[in-house]
Amino acid sequence: MPEIGVIGGSGLYSLLDDAVEIPGDHAFGPPSGSLTIGSVDDIEVAFLPRHGPGHRFPAHKVNYRANLWALRQVGVKAIFGPSACGSLRAELAPGHVVVCDQLVDRTSGRADTYFDTVTNHVSLADPYCDELRQALLDAARAEGMTTHDGGTMTVISGPRFSTRAESRWFRDNGWDVVGMTQYPEAALAAELGICYATAALVTDYDVGLEDDPNITPVTQDEVFAFFAQNLERMRAVLFGAIRAVAGNLPDCSDRANGIDPPLPSDADSR
Repeated sequence: MPEIGVIGGSGLYSLLDDAVEIPGDHAFGPPSGSLTIGSVDDIEVAFLPRHGPGHRFPAHKVNYRANLWALRQVGVKAIFGPSACGSLRAELAPGHVVVCDQLVDRTSGRADTYFDTVTNHVSLADPYCDELRQALLDAARAEGMTTHDGGTMTVISGPRFSTRAESRWFRDNGWDVVGMTQYPEAALAAELGICYATAALVTDYDVGLEDDPNITPVTQDEVFAFFAQNLERMRAVLFGAIRAVAGNLPDCSDRANGIDPPLPSDADSR
């Protein structure tokens, strides 16, 4: 049974060459794509494409509960959830990796908890696991990528990108990068007692830089193309982080307060 899982973001629709598809647990509906299990060296790893094959599901339509649940049901205790992001600061340039330590939720309308019928107030004071973060930091630096230790991910609903006013407000609040998927993914991992961390690859400057008119607002094609150009490096980062934590996984089970999520009825899961 794999204890380490990866949820692939934009451009990362497969991870392991020897992966075998296995049936998933659909208690919370079908996940975005097939759950596959393969290996990094001799380490079993489970993989799910966050957006499904070919980016089928935009961020606001991803069934985050189903994705996390499917990984939990095969025994995963630690998840790496890499993502693409836009930079809100000049010093966080495209190609850099931000290993976030905080997030701000600016989404709406997403199914973001397993606890609709049972009360369980899970702390999200620190949404990302320090041990997994350190593994990502070390692996990204070993790959020669400019890496930033800490940063606040602003999570927007999408599918549209930010307005200039929104981006300025995010930056003025002290937030660092902007993306669409880290919430509720990190929160649901906490509810399941699963350790979670992200390596956010900066693909663009969101709406551009106010003091540089040559940097234009981001487009979808630019994001996908930039991530594709860096795909092999991000795979190497993930493989390095997996090797670093295998055999000595952190334990985040206490984050769930010892309460298992109630399974939805058939009517609830439709």
